[in-house]
Amino acid sequence: HHHRHRISPTRLLTNRLALLLSLLPRRPGLALLLASLLLSLYSGSALYVALVEAPALLAAAASAPAEVFPSTSTFPPYASFPAEAFAPSLLKTLEDATAALGELEAGLGADPAPTPREALGRLERLLDDVNRSSGVLYHLKAVRDAQALRDAVDAVRPAAVEFGLKASQSRPIFEYFSAVKGDAEKWAALSGAEKRAIDEILRDARLAGVALEDGSEEKARFTEIQQRLSQISTDFSNNVQDATKAFSLRITDKARVRGVPPSALAFFAQNAREKGDEGASAEEGPWVVTLDMPAYIPVMRMAEDRGLREEMYRAMVTRASEFSPARELKEGEDEAKSIDNAPLVEDILALRREKARMLGMESFAEMSLESKMADLGSARQLLETLRSASYDAAVAEHEELEKFAKEECGFEGELQSWDLMFYAEKLQEKKYSFNAEDLRPYFALPRVLDGLFALTERLFEVKVTPVDFEVQTWNDEVKMYQITRDGRVISYFYFDPYSRPSEKRGGAWFNEVVGRSKVMAPDAAPYRIPIGHMVCNQSPPVDGKPSLMTYQEFETLFHEFGHSLQHMLTEEENGLVSGIRGIEWDAVETPSQFMENWCYDKATVDAIAVHYETGEKLPEELFNKVKEAKTFRAATAMLRQLLFAITDLELHSSYVPGADPAQSIYTTYYTVAKSCSVLTPLPFDRFLNSFGHIFAGGYAAGYYSYKWAEVLSSDCFSAFEEAGLDDDVAVRAAGRRFRDTVLARGGGAAPAEVFREFRGREPNTEALLRHSGLKAAVV
Repeated sequence: HHHRHRISPTRLLTNRLALLLSLLPRRPGLALLLASLLLSLYSGSALYVALVEAPALLAAAASAPAEVFPSTSTFPPYASFPAEAFAPSLLKTLEDATAALGELEAGLGADPAPTPREALGRLERLLDDVNRSSGVLYHLKAVRDAQALRDAVDAVRPAAVEFGLKASQSRPIFEYFSAVKGDAEKWAALSGAEKRAIDEILRDARLAGVALEDGSEEKARFTEIQQRLSQISTDFSNNVQDATKAFSLRITDKARVRGVPPSALAFFAQNAREKGDEGASAEEGPWVVTLDMPAYIPVMRMAEDRGLREEMYRAMVTRASEFSPARELKEGEDEAKSIDNAPLVEDILALRREKARMLGMESFAEMSLESKMADLGSARQLLETLRSASYDAAVAEHEELEKFAKEECGFEGELQSWDLMFYAEKLQEKKYSFNAEDLRPYFALPRVLDGLFALTERLFEVKVTPVDFEVQTWNDEVKMYQITRDGRVISYFYFDPYSRPSEKRGGAWFNEVVGRSKVMAPDAAPYRIPIGHMVCNQSPPVDGKPSLMTYQEFETLFHEFGHSLQHMLTEEENGLVSGIRGIEWDAVETPSQFMENWCYDKATVDAIAVHYETGEKLPEELFNKVKEAKTFRAATAMLRQLLFAITDLELHSSYVPGADPAQSIYTTYYTVAKSCSVLTPLPFDRFLNSFGHIFAGGYAAGYYSYKWAEVLSSDCFSAFEEAGLDDDVAVRAAGRRFRDTVLARGGGAAPAEVFREFRGREPNTEALLRHSGLKAAVV
């Protein structure tokens, strides 16, 4: 799962930057804007920058005509807005937002003071302006990276961080909402969503250092830490992206690509043609292999040349490390900027720890969990429950693989990391008589979308259709869709499906353009309708065929659409907590992981899986094998996620940067691996150097959130299993209930309360373990 945005994201507004800029992540939303803002602040990422910068775009820069970036107009001018106009435009937006913040602060002390509802509305409006505009820059940097966009991000960063801190550390706002909370009558008059928004504003202000004395050394240091963290996380992302882009391997010897499937060879030949080998063909080469997933996975799964697999594996796990080739010199530079992320990771961990301790907490992990459903104890407890249920099973899976490789494939010696996917693919083929390639012709993207949209209509009573008007996009492959309910358009989303390694960040993610909001409603409309971007990195169409998807790409698409649905079907009108905003980070993956379950539902797959050339349906026997294979090596996959999650919590709690010369980020990783990995990581393994989820995204001391939310999502799906997946009436009824709770309420109610409302009880781990083919360890 690791490369799905999963470790996905984009998480939220403010996460935008961070996430957007992060490695894998694909995800959406976190706290309310401010909260998010803060969060981002305190999660040490550039998140808030996102939030922070924006309306300028709206105002548009002096160098761009004002109508280029209409402020409430629905769709951003992705194609026409000039890259060099971003910085002046955003700086102007930040200036306006800072002035609006000052007016709001002055007004809160006036007599008569605004009502809590008015104050929330004004705060939402100024944050929304910033967020909306900056979102365009961060989005373009993630999908169409260019030096001019990197320069714009660097140019606005200091002002953006400063604004983020001003908003989050605002004493007048903190004191005003503290007083509202302390006034029983005022508090009782507010809606549940308004109370949630205020609680998050107060919590995030505390986490942003609102209690630090104005003018004190501590406050100056806190600000300096925020600026540094924002800068470092951007550098971290750029290093990963540049290191990924720098690797390409041109192969001319046919023997080296033996076993690689024709679909991948056609893709590699297309890469070669783009890089100047005009006559390259799938059959004869030359072939150019890169580190983006549609290229990496087929080589690791199918290439018989063990040396090629090792070369690819080493390149992947040493990205942005001391083993990476140096950057090329840019014009005017004496020496190229280092691409090694190790010193950046040490700095990030030290700064986050220092910040947490300034706020009176033991560690950054404790600080991160302040705004989540779990606390450090319950997060560790869940990870240990899953680890103890998986470890022995994973050892048995490895032994089975080794035995198979030696006895049936003539393998000699010890299996290494670059052998696992290759022999697992062969063993899966033997056990279930199919391989990943056999399925792809049945999953052409256009049909998969039709099936996804049909399922959405069946479960949630909404229609998804392409829009019938022109809209600007950032690439010709991008399409826009609308969602209607009872004949009314309730949202729009852009879909950018294919891998473009030269300019697009890896992974898959969902991010918002704008959220549903009453305060931001255009004239005469009851509310502003939500718009989002859904971004994947799947296999592009090659040689005139449609994009033929692997099963993993099929699941990733459903996953991202789950996020989209929570953003787009929200019924919450308070923009600070509508859709994916304001949802605790460890609950935000619930709808996305819930949707993945439908990739193994017979009725759903039957509607999709038709051979793109012959029109033949996926044979039932083959589908049944796919279902059985879902739990193939599930314990190994579970341990891999737990290795990342536990390492993340340890690095942010017990590890103290610089305290002990014998300890490093890598010794922490290797120590955790002793109980979370059957194979010991190799001495050159620098996976942490590209772990963007936690060092440049919203998952710092929060990677456990995937598993926490998977407990919730599996348990939600078990409601459909209990109703009977073949009982259409019962499935539709459960779908409406899911829509009206998990999808409708968004951040407007606590996730534990929303879960209880849907499920009628507290969550438990039974469904997750059962879906993974595991049983709880008997203690």
